[in-house]
Amino acid sequence: MPIRIPAELPALNVLNGENIFVMETEKAAKQDIRPLEVGILNLMPNKIETEIQILRLLSNTPLQINIDLIRIDNQAPKNTPQAHMDNFYLLFDDIAHKNYDGLIITGAPIAHLEYSDVKYWDKITTIMEWSRRHVQSTLYSCWAAHAAFYHFYGYNRKLRKHKLSGVFEHQVNHKHDELLRGFDPMFCAPHSRFGEVPIERYQSTPGLSVLASSEETGAYIVASQDKRMVFLTGHPEYDPDTLDQEYNRDIGNNLSPSVPQNYYEQDDPSKPYRVTWRSHGTLLFTNWLNYYVYQTTPFDLAKLPKNQ
Repeated sequence: MPIRIPAELPALNVLNGENIFVMETEKAAKQDIRPLEVGILNLMPNKIETEIQILRLLSNTPLQINIDLIRIDNQAPKNTPQAHMDNFYLLFDDIAHKNYDGLIITGAPIAHLEYSDVKYWDKITTIMEWSRRHVQSTLYSCWAAHAAFYHFYGYNRKLRKHKLSGVFEHQVNHKHDELLRGFDPMFCAPHSRFGEVPIERYQSTPGLSVLASSEETGAYIVASQDKRMVFLTGHPEYDPDTLDQEYNRDIGNNLSPSVPQNYYEQDDPSKPYRVTWRSHGTLLFTNWLNYYVYQTTPFDLAKLPKNQ
């Protein structure tokens, strides 16, 4: 079954060009099944690029999925046309009455701000609390993972002196957890962040399990034992050239960035980059949809368990 998105969304043509099965809303509406309802709260300034990356990972599943793209407010985003936002995004206030099988909250390029200084922090915390009553399973990515850990468990992330950037090898810590079903014992994933939460903090938090980690990056995949929250500190959704684009952008902004580790051949930016993470990234999102969402969500979303 396909992912279901509007016919005019730019991601449709991109994903079709990659031979990924997506279906226009009108055609999908004729199928007599109960599709999964998944929301994506996109906090990144380049909305279209992030949409494509996430929708690509959600598409490799036999489940039909309805997608709602969600925004916090009406403020014009950086690097995304206002017309795109008006045509494809829903304000949170307009969907707050709904229930969702799954919700993804992306990262945001605001790593150096204290949470209290983030202009939409109150709204973010409102959405986090709302998700405990209206969503079966929420996946928090990168900045959102640290923000959610702070909100729910009270530990504020530290900032690294130098950005953690590159592709790192991780180990599976709980091979029988369904989220990691089919994973190799060791696998690669990209990271691009300043924030850091010591792995011991996750390990000592009741109800959480560090499913995958690395000596270099610390915790990578952390999940609640009831499957209703997943904290993902890296970027399995990244395109092959995303780290290269970030590196050259930072050079252009005179930030003197370090070369992304284990990314370019021989760690030389003049050489081609190696892509070693995409199969596990797809598998991670497929497992989340199947085992953390589809296998646990009620057929009637009005009967979602209400965490307080």
